[in-house]
Amino acid sequence: MTTVIDVDVDAMINPHFNNVLFSKASNKVLEGGRGSTKSSAISLDIVYKFLQDPYANALVMRKVANTINMSVYEQIKWAIYMLRVNNQFEFKKSPYKIIHKDTGTAIYFSGVDDPQKLKSFIIAKGYVRWLWFEELAEFNSWEEVDTVRASFTRKQLPNDLKVETYYSYNPPKNPYDWINEFVESRRNTPDWYVDHSTYKDVTLPNILAKSYLQEIETVKQNDPDYYRWMYLGEVVGLGTNVYNIDLFHVIDEFPSDDRLLGLYYSVDTGHETSATTCGCYGLTAKGNVILLDNYYYSPAGKAYKKSPTQLAEDLKAFIDRNGREYGMTPMRMTMDSAEGALDNEFYAKYAIHWHKVNKLKKVDMVDRVQDLLAHGRFFMLKKEANKIFYEENKRYQWDEKTLQSDDPKVIKENDHCADQFQYFVRDAERDLGLRW
Repeated sequence: MTTVIDVDVDAMINPHFNNVLFSKASNKVLEGGRGSTKSSAISLDIVYKFLQDPYANALVMRKVANTINMSVYEQIKWAIYMLRVNNQFEFKKSPYKIIHKDTGTAIYFSGVDDPQKLKSFIIAKGYVRWLWFEELAEFNSWEEVDTVRASFTRKQLPNDLKVETYYSYNPPKNPYDWINEFVESRRNTPDWYVDHSTYKDVTLPNILAKSYLQEIETVKQNDPDYYRWMYLGEVVGLGTNVYNIDLFHVIDEFPSDDRLLGLYYSVDTGHETSATTCGCYGLTAKGNVILLDNYYYSPAGKAYKKSPTQLAEDLKAFIDRNGREYGMTPMRMTMDSAEGALDNEFYAKYAIHWHKVNKLKKVDMVDRVQDLLAHGRFFMLKKEANKIFYEENKRYQWDEKTLQSDDPKVIKENDHCADQFQYFVRDAERDLGLRW
């Protein structure tokens, strides 16, 4: 039994993707810039083909399980609704799967936090015919991906069918990242098709909003290298300086034509060995971020070092002072996930825990800040307390000795304000409207 689709699927998929989607290759890599609609093309292709085979199943994966709901699960749902066949499916979330009511086959979703667990993946009916690894650059290595892929591709399917595997991702900046080197090695390899796409390849009407295209132009003007990486999908390299300091816009006072939505605090701690700093950030109605105030204590050169108790008191006073000034309680209080003593002391004194940030690789933490900067959305009040924040971020650099590796490092010197800035952006990325 197959399902008749009464909509024009070709009118939904950008013609650019015809070659890769209709290719007979078993492995289809769709790389490129943000806004190219590659994920939409893959989801429509999988759902359309799924409806033609009553015994076929699909497995869609992200590296981390808790990213499934608001990404690939909703993407596949979108494709089902676009094809107007949503009445044929049951949508389940525990675990994530979308079941075809008549056939009992399904589109399954899984994180690959532990690749070994998927080796014993069992389905009730039929066979897995399509795999999709979304955001491939999130994975740690090809071996991690191949552990899962090989578990399904080695099985013989009936009627000489074969498993098709889709890989989609935005290339990392670093040319030595494993995914960039791996995909480069697969170009022009039998049974592999590598496609590169950008927002410029979107030729269907009414797909990309004018406001989105204007946003891209803003990034292009503010930070051409970031534009080339984010929207053209080019491997631009890391350079030495981490940030373009010209995108740290210093203002004399809070803008009169905007208003404050909430206050956010972010801490990087050092105790007796290095500096402790806390930024007070304001998110505005226009979507901008303003560094309103900055606490900074360095024990360097001091015979008597502040204890966690004293630092907790300092931070509480800092938060209370800004709360009074702006008439707001904190929306979020973020701290380094490795910190324990100061958080424990703060809780003992004030019955408040700081939220521990879910840190990523340094390049990924930096990327989120660069996204905010490139969109021209970061400002800082011109005040004495914020000067050290500006100076430390201006001098923030990659360690040149690590640039030719897949996990480059920054120079760990006077980087405390840079770290707490990254913690804030990472922990509040949804509030900030960052697309990750």
